[in-house]
Amino acid sequence: MKSFINVEYNPKRFPGLVFRLKQPKTTTLIFGSGKMICTGAKSEKQAQSAIKKVVRLLKKGGVILLSKPMIDIVNVVATIDFGERIDLKKADHILENAMYEPEQFPGLIYRIQEPRVVFLIFASGKVVCTGAKREGHVYEAEEKLYKMLKEKNLFH
Repeated sequence: MKSFINVEYNPKRFPGLVFRLKQPKTTTLIFGSGKMICTGAKSEKQAQSAIKKVVRLLKKGGVILLSKPMIDIVNVVATIDFGERIDLKKADHILENAMYEPEQFPGLIYRIQEPRVVFLIFASGKVVCTGAKREGHVYEAEEKLYKMLKEKNLFH
């Protein structure tokens, strides 16, 4: 892989090729199966753009692709800061589908069904949302979570 800049391949450390782009600032992991995982994109559009750019660069570098890549976004991860502290012990007792074991992990794990996402909620008011299939699902889930935390008086 000497013909590519910002590319690492060390199969003893990681079983795939690590392809970093400066613009958009992303990392794409490429596996022997042909599957690729793009991380670091700030939007769905940016992820798609990054993957298309990696494919173009691979082709330009002489890599033969047997078929046109299919891009499927399967996990959007987002961070949220509500700017208010959250009472995790109280939330654990009130919320269904919540799990809080501070000896194991400092955040409360909370699952909602619609949209289907998982929140990692921290006492600081910071939240990680994962598992969304679309960017819009993150916004919808964040609104639901905020409203519910407010209604149940879990901010303090």
